Amino acid sequence: MTRALLCLVVAALCSSGAVDAAVTIKLIAFNDFHGAINPPASGTAVADPQHPDSNLSLPTGGVEYLSTLIAQLKAQNPLNAVVAAGDLIGGSPLVSALSRDEPTIELLGLAGLEFSALGNHEFDAGWGELLRKQRGARFRYLAANVKVRTTGELLFPAYATKEFTAPGNERVTVAFIGLVLRNTPAVVVADRTAGLSFVDEATAANAVVPELQRRGIHTIVVLIHEGGRTSDPQFDAASCRDFSGPIKQIADRLDPAIDLIVSGHTHRTYVCRRRGRLITSAGAEGRFLTEIDLTIDPRSGDAIRAEARQLAVVNDQQPNPLPSAYPTLAKDARLSTLVSSYNQQAAPLTARKVGTILADITRHTTAAGESALGNLIADAQLAATRSSESGGAQIAFMNSGGVRNDLQAKEGSVTYGDLFAVHPFGNLLITMSLTGEQLRLLLEEQWSRGNTVLQVSDGFTYTWDASRPLGARVDPASMRLQGIGIEPRKIYRVTLNDFLAYGGNGFTVPTRGLERKRGIVDVAALQRYLEGHSPLDAPATNRITRRN
Repeated sequence: MTRALLCLVVAALCSSGAVDAAVTIKLIAFNDFHGAINPPASGTAVADPQHPDSNLSLPTGGVEYLSTLIAQLKAQNPLNAVVAAGDLIGGSPLVSALSRDEPTIELLGLAGLEFSALGNHEFDAGWGELLRKQRGARFRYLAANVKVRTTGELLFPAYATKEFTAPGNERVTVAFIGLVLRNTPAVVVADRTAGLSFVDEATAANAVVPELQRRGIHTIVVLIHEGGRTSDPQFDAASCRDFSGPIKQIADRLDPAIDLIVSGHTHRTYVCRRRGRLITSAGAEGRFLTEIDLTIDPRSGDAIRAEARQLAVVNDQQPNPLPSAYPTLAKDARLSTLVSSYNQQAAPLTARKVGTILADITRHTTAAGESALGNLIADAQLAATRSSESGGAQIAFMNSGGVRNDLQAKEGSVTYGDLFAVHPFGNLLITMSLTGEQLRLLLEEQWSRGNTVLQVSDGFTYTWDASRPLGARVDPASMRLQGIGIEPRKIYRVTLNDFLAYGGNGFTVPTRGLERKRGIVDVAALQRYLEGHSPLDAPATNRITRRN
């Protein structure tokens, strides 16, 4: 730990008076924006002061409101920086995705963003496209742990610095190191990261520290697209209960000279301390900002204190149930013309009605890991690939992480924009041949590799036991197709999206599938299914059974 940070513990070291001349920098942080230019359809749950056991819905998000809050925070302290922890793009609504996420890049730049880590979804369209987007951006992407294999050079700069001049001409410099999760190749379509190597996060960050120190820079912030979670029920809770996740282990291995960690990826909000070091995350979709006050001793250049709080980006699209606690923001007029223009361009496709549903169809999972929306998608993909010409599929599987939004009934109608919000990645369907034994191994990989329960199509059922060891959780006798037991040596035709088919989420069995047949894009399959089955009710969640 640096001398200045030790001042917090050993008061005698502060006797020099350096703290009296301390400079406070305001950092404004967010993460996992995912192209959410418009306010998300769902609200943010907050506690009702009159009824603590119930929640109120707070309308949050929207880039015009995000920009307003950023401006308000910047006005509080002219010594500021706006930073992000990745996944600004990718998995985006149609209004951004239709223009290859250029609207998001433009609007976040106008809102004041300066530096961002890369996220895994920045690679959704390949790293060549990512480099193109950077050339048109007002902010800088940073990545200390991504290298081009053929040259050994970094794909993006490892870090950036910003100098601040305080009243009295006191000057301090802050360095921002960018990191993306090392496991990025396993969570994007395989060919999008081909030719790149992803280095261990802590190792890459620590390697930068000596260079910064040689330059006389001793306040160091890590922006990292990896995160954790807490059991706090409220987004602005300060207790950091049950903090867990990969970011803890990464933080423990970071050089003590690194003062602050701004994290992301898990879509959670938290303000935590790990061995005295502050770790923050601001949820997702532009619903929140993290306000961080970083106090620096200008004599040593060291950070001596870091404090943070979560702020809701409250919009005026729905009634605000708690305006005194969470003030409603006005739109930033500088961005409104652009937002309106992008919405108008996308409107003919976004608003096109494709079918009706009788009730909300959601991603809410049962204890077995099954959801009604996951089942619907698997059914749609099976229907799209069932004919002999399209693949001859008998079973379809869908990864839960690829289901990005619920289908809400509203007035019953479902638009193409609604479907695209569920399926924003444009994954192709791949039908392949797997043996019954390979099917069993695929299901076992849900816990040993994939860390996700696959959603299954109608007609396929099985039982798993959580008390059983990894690799032996599925009861082979329970695996049935249309009521008939799966035979280990028999060949079955199975449909997955291309993310899973080429090893996404760590699944290896699909990479060995034979007689592959490429199908249509996933959102087209869902559209076709809804058009042919409206009005549609939510499928029953009775395909996967869990014991213990």
